[in-house]
Amino acid sequence: MHLVNKLSSSGSSRPFPVPSREPSSVEKIVEIDEHIGCAMSGLIADACTLVEHARVETQNHRFSYGEPMTVESTTQALCDLALRFGEGDEESMANTDFLLNNCASRLWFPLVCCGLRKGMGVSRPFGVSLLIAGHDENGPSLYYMDPSGTFWQCGAKAIGSGSEGADSSLQEQYGKDLTLQETETIPLSILKQVMEEKVTPNNVDIAKVSPNYHLYSPSEAEAVIARL
Repeated sequence: MHLVNKLSSSGSSRPFPVPSREPSSVEKIVEIDEHIGCAMSGLIADACTLVEHARVETQNHRFSYGEPMTVESTTQALCDLALRFGEGDEESMANTDFLLNNCASRLWFPLVCCGLRKGMGVSRPFGVSLLIAGHDENGPSLYYMDPSGTFWQCGAKAIGSGSEGADSSLQEQYGKDLTLQETETIPLSILKQVMEEKVTPNNVDIAKVSPNYHLYSPSEAEAVIARL
């Protein structure tokens, strides 16, 4: 499960702490661009394909326009890819599905994305939900994208297994005037309530965008956990 709590106060940093409960070596919280982070829940191969696509889009935007891509435009680019389900001829869709299911290395993912960007259809819906948090010219923002390619902006959101109850608690405690420490401890306190195991730096990741993406080190995460 992933919880994102957005800080929106009079401060200038406005970070987005992102705790994750999966004690896995697979990254569930990643950087898209220096000002955008992403948390995922679902099929990791699909998530990696979408993340690499977003990275290509943000870098192309920087190269073409000399400025960072907005968080909303980045999210829209991801949704556009997800909505290509069913497009293209049968051969191109079969080739795409083969690549998506047989990528043994991250080096393959840009190739998949490049093929999709050139008009190849997606043979099946992406089985992943994403939370995209970032800081751009419009300030901090958080977007949720479901597997269908639909997205909307939110202030705080939980995704993944057991997220219904956690999301309800998060919505009750979320406010625009939260401090940085509160945006760190509120999601972790909710995780502590719903997790079967003890919350430790080994099973919780925290990241923020304030305004640049930063993944907390184990010692930084331990300091936050110690405040619970």
